[in-house]
Amino acid sequence: MSEKKVLVLGATGAMGQYLVPYLAAAGCRVTALALDEAREKVPGVRYVRGNAKDWAVLEPLLAEGFDGIVDFMIYPTGELCTYLPFLPERTGHYIYLSTYRIYDNQEHPVRETSPRLIDSTTDVLLRNSDDYSIYKARGENILRSLPRKNWTIVRPAVTYSFLRYQLVTLEGPETVGRAAAGKVAVLPEEARFVQGTMSWAGDVARMIERLLFNERAFGETFTVATAEHHTWEEIAEYYRDICNLKSVWVPKEDYLHIICASPYYFGARWQLEYDRLFDRVMDNSKVLAATGLEQSGLMKLYDGLKYEISRCPSDFDWPVSKAMDAYVKEKGFDA
Repeated sequence: MSEKKVLVLGATGAMGQYLVPYLAAAGCRVTALALDEAREKVPGVRYVRGNAKDWAVLEPLLAEGFDGIVDFMIYPTGELCTYLPFLPERTGHYIYLSTYRIYDNQEHPVRETSPRLIDSTTDVLLRNSDDYSIYKARGENILRSLPRKNWTIVRPAVTYSFLRYQLVTLEGPETVGRAAAGKVAVLPEEARFVQGTMSWAGDVARMIERLLFNERAFGETFTVATAEHHTWEEIAEYYRDICNLKSVWVPKEDYLHIICASPYYFGARWQLEYDRLFDRVMDNSKVLAATGLEQSGLMKLYDGLKYEISRCPSDFDWPVSKAMDAYVKEKGFDA
C-alpha cells in the first residue's frame, strides 16, 4: 500500500484510533478527519479537525483525490442518499462501516450470508424504523446497487477500545465508571446465559487495514470480529476480576426502565432484544482468509479488557447514572 492516499472519516473513534497508525506503518499517506483532537498523533499523518458531514469541510478534501476512503461515520436513513453513492464515486476503494447488528438470530454460527433483520424480521415497527441495525442495512443495499464494485462492507461486533468498555448494552460510565466509584452495575437477567462476542478494536482495525486495496475485498462483505465468544455472565465475571465491578441481574423490564425510562423510544429495547439477547457466535473465516490473519493471533477477551481498562485514567470523570443509583438503593443492592 506504499504511497497510497487514504482518507479516514471519524478517525479518532474506537477503531479509527488504531487504524490510522496501522495505515501509516503500511506506508500510506493518511489524512485523518474527526471532530475531536487525536489523543496521540502519529508522525506523518495529517490531522484535520472538522465535521465530515459538512460539505464545506469534506468537499475540499475529496478534491485532493484519495485512493481509498475508510468511513466510520454514522448515516441515518435520511442521510444515506446524500453521502452514498457520492463517496464511492470519489475514490478507488471505499470501506463502509456496517454492523453485526444487522443479523437476525436464525443461524449459528453467524456468517456473512446469514439473514438480516431488515429482510427477515416480523416486527413491522423495527423494519420501518431508523434503528441502527436497519439504516446500516439500508446503506449496504445502496452500495450493492452501484454499478462499480469498488466498495467493501465491514460488519464489526461489539468492539471495545480506550474508554469503550461494554457489558450487555452498558458502556464505560456504567462499567468501569461504576467500578471506580465502588457502585453496583445492573444487568438484565435474560441476557445472563446468552453468548456474546466482543472484539478488541486493534484486531478489527488490523482486519480493515488488510482489506483496504485488497482485490479479494472489492464488492464483498466481511464480519470483522473475533470468533471467541462467552456468556454475558462470564464477561461480567471478567470485569469483576479486572476492575472489581460488582453486578446484579434483574428483570429485563427493570433494566430497560433504568436505561431509558421513555415509553416512546424503542432504541434501547431493540438493541437489547434484537442483538444482546441473540446468541452472537461469529464465523470469521472469510475475513481471516482474505487478510491472512489467524484466530490464534487475535487478542483474547480477558487480556484485551485488562489492557484497555488499565489505560483508563484513574481520575477520569465518568457521568453518573442517577436512575441506576436509585434502583440499586431501592432494592438494597448497595448494602
